[in-house]
Amino acid sequence: MAHHKSAIKRIRVAERNRQRNRYYRSTMRTMIKKVRNAETKEEALELYQKTVSLLDKLVVKGIIHRNQAANKKSRLYKYVSSLT
Repeated sequence: MAHHKSAIKRIRVAERNRQRNRYYRSTMRTMIKKVRNAETKEEALELYQKTVSLLDKLVVKGIIHRNQAANKKSRLYKYVSSLT
């Protein structure tokens, strides 16, 4: 266990950030699943736009890498485009 005041604070901050990042990642996965489970192309496109917005926010916050976000957006768009 940490003894220095600053180390104790770092432990608290790291745990808080871990919980926040976990929430964002979970939300990201849920939104991707919603796009994949959409019934119609119009519904999927609307959900896709919201998901892309979230992915871009996560990149800015440093939660995911920009290339990972680009790959997810690309795969999702390919899927949405294949819907009829």
